[in-house]
Amino acid sequence: MMQNKKDICKDNVFRKVYDTFALDLRNFLIYKFQDFQSAEDVVQESFIKLWHNCEKVPFEKAKSYLFTIANNMFLNIKKHEKVVREYEKKSNLSKYDSVSPEFIMIEEEYAQKLENAIASLPDKERVVFEMSRIEKLKYKEIAEKLDVSIKTVEKRMSGALRFLRERVSYFK
Repeated sequence: MMQNKKDICKDNVFRKVYDTFALDLRNFLIYKFQDFQSAEDVVQESFIKLWHNCEKVPFEKAKSYLFTIANNMFLNIKKHEKVVREYEKKSNLSKYDSVSPEFIMIEEEYAQKLENAIASLPDKERVVFEMSRIEKLKYKEIAEKLDVSIKTVEKRMSGALRFLRERVSYFK
């Protein structure tokens, strides 16, 4: 049955579009955002835009329209977050405004010590540490990517943390 452009404006057709595509769109956005609430917000905004433009969007293009709108919103949000981060770096609203210069110096020395210690980790342990703590991957995902067992990942992570504790301390 061929749907015409205006059919998407009918409640029952729009509801069918929502039921058909909302879950896939949400999963797509959860993957992109790594955050359920942000994904959920963009899903709702995407369907609102579809509703406002229902006369212009043919039924056959609804999925493509939704995913394009959602992806563009995602990109705009990330671009905005980047602008905010850059502004915070350049502005006087830094996290250091209410702390002493001595604390800033100690924190910077600690950060440098930690960075050096991470760089001096044995390669296998450093890779696991970075995948876990920087890329935020789960041990199972790391094991799959490195083609090793989860126990191996756990052992390497344990070794990395032990190594870092021995070399980095606030009071050394």
